[in-house]
Amino acid sequence: MASYTNCLKNGRPDRGFLHWKWQPNGCDLPPFDPLKFLNAMRNKSFALIGDSVFRNHARSLLCLLSVVAKADEIYHDRTNSGIFYYKEYNFTIYDIWSPFLVTYKLEKNLPDLELYLDVLDSQWTKNYDKYDYMLMSGSHWFYRRAVIYENNKVIGCHYCPDLDLNKIETDVSYRKALELTFKFITTSEHKPFVVLRTWSPNHFEDGEFPGSRICNRTEPFKEGEINGDPADLLMRSVEVEEFEKAAATGEKNGVRIELLDTYHLSLLRPDGHPGAYRNYHPFDGGKKNVENDCIHWCVPGPIDTWSELLMKIVIP
Repeated sequence: MASYTNCLKNGRPDRGFLHWKWQPNGCDLPPFDPLKFLNAMRNKSFALIGDSVFRNHARSLLCLLSVVAKADEIYHDRTNSGIFYYKEYNFTIYDIWSPFLVTYKLEKNLPDLELYLDVLDSQWTKNYDKYDYMLMSGSHWFYRRAVIYENNKVIGCHYCPDLDLNKIETDVSYRKALELTFKFITTSEHKPFVVLRTWSPNHFEDGEFPGSRICNRTEPFKEGEINGDPADLLMRSVEVEEFEKAAATGEKNGVRIELLDTYHLSLLRPDGHPGAYRNYHPFDGGKKNVENDCIHWCVPGPIDTWSELLMKIVIP
């Protein structure tokens, strides 16, 4: 587990965030059943593809499964992508770092991140024919300043007022990345069960110190108390639209594509982030103004519900 999501070890004093649980209207969402999940995944592989929030979910899933069996990490690279193997079940989890799904370059000698919207990221495509199941998502990395390429030519940029380039909105780039990803999935001979997870909301609020951004709530929002960040809502709408088109195409081509829509249930959980407790005992020594993480999620915590929903989707 990443240290910045281990809120209990880092000294978070409240415990309510562990016990609140989202439930759908009209039916019950059962707790995650690790034994049932592992038995269903026997002799199979599952790829989890995304950014650090996605890795956050992967570690939550691994923790839930550890009640029954612990995985051996059989591969780890410089991007922190890993392969986890459950020998007893012959089940493999690929934890793949790919924050854009398409190719990007972020190097010390480059002035800006470079994003290539017409080239898929080989981090996940190179082993595509090995995946029986695939869970993927876009990420907050699309909000970063970046120079955008197509056909190896610069076509514009994100968040670059100092550059004399065409300004491209983040939702446009995200849509193109999803279109290319789904085109690859729906036209490939290999046909895994594919799930797209929707955008993960942030819960930054203004703190008492100038310029500080915090998330220190200890209870969920009630329905209607929060509408969400308009930028996040726009990115989720892109996901839903592209999913619907891909699912229709996939059905014709024999590829099952489902949507794991975690946005709204996560929006109601401002209490689920590490906040100040991304660091070990952050207020020791009388510190008051500390960095808050309002994007990632505590493990254990509300993010565990994502795996309960995932299980409901992939296992009848």
